[in-house]
Amino acid sequence: MRKLVFNLHLYLALTAAAFVILMGLTGSIMAFEPEIDRLLHRKLVDVTPGAHALSFSEIASVVANSFPGERIEAYSPSTSPELSCRVEVDKSGVVYLNPYTGQVLGVGRNQPEFLDYVHQLHIRLGWRRESDPGKKIMSWTGVAMLVLLLSGLFLWWPQKRITVHRGTEGRRFWFDLHNAVGIFSLLFLLTLTVTGIMIGFEGTTRPLVYKLTGSKPSQMPRSFPPAPPGAKPISADQALDAARNALPGATPFAVILPQAKGAYRILLRYPEDRTPGGRSRAIVDQYSGHVLFAEGSRTAPAGARLVNANRAIHTGDILGIPSKIVMSVASLLVVLQASSGLVMWWKRIGAKRRSTLSAASQGAD
Repeated sequence: MRKLVFNLHLYLALTAAAFVILMGLTGSIMAFEPEIDRLLHRKLVDVTPGAHALSFSEIASVVANSFPGERIEAYSPSTSPELSCRVEVDKSGVVYLNPYTGQVLGVGRNQPEFLDYVHQLHIRLGWRRESDPGKKIMSWTGVAMLVLLLSGLFLWWPQKRITVHRGTEGRRFWFDLHNAVGIFSLLFLLTLTVTGIMIGFEGTTRPLVYKLTGSKPSQMPRSFPPAPPGAKPISADQALDAARNALPGATPFAVILPQAKGAYRILLRYPEDRTPGGRSRAIVDQYSGHVLFAEGSRTAPAGARLVNANRAIHTGDILGIPSKIVMSVASLLVVLQASSGLVMWWKRIGAKRRSTLSAASQGAD
């Protein structure tokens, strides 16, 4: 049994090592996506807080003067006094503005940037469509990691090595390092792996979670009331006020403007929702101002809350900076485990080759 498990562990590791290392490296970066993004775009993001923030209507006038003929598609209001606001326009991309003075700080690129490439590599090997094979490969890499962790625990158990002895070198050093790092990081790596598998196979796991919790997904409206004769659309400020009233205490971070037959979509998050994407949303009729749908993370179905918690645990958002640090370090330990395993295998191959050559040499003598 031990030899069977060892061979499974070895050959699965050799097959999946490159994907595991890529997953670990990108995951360690993704844990701090918002912080890195702010660091890379400080001139576009950081502002000096003022006494009064401009309304969306006032910001729209600034954009119209600076980018004539372009249509505003969405607003991203400042979520903190020292941060700029963003306006998405249909041609130039993302416009960054000082929310107090209306000064245009710059325009973001339309093309994907560094963090977006890292994100896409992590979840789908750089492919961008759900139909591409990248997501399946990375999802099954998560399954391979789970098998490697459990088989590694089985192989470790008889000897229970937990230290790297001073003075050891060569293959023994890498063997001790592989064992020690693996056992001390096991709980964190299992957490990363299991939550990642649930995300990777969400088409299967999400319905299962709803079934286990006895809940059902909320049904968002698929169609919207027609425009009354002569009615004029409400402003984005009015739509935002309606969303705030529907979800008191939640901070809006995106207001997506409607098409001719659509409705306002407002994304919000409560203070405990540390994930950048938030988990609260409202849909507001663009003519009447009525809230057609509102769901907050506090009142969402049990299945949705569990799915959201799973994602927050995986990304490290669940407890803020401390848990982000833990998950980022755990991702780097994945890289160390895979790399040390490869070095062990390489040194083992080298030792066998030298042994064979030595035996051949002695036979010739």
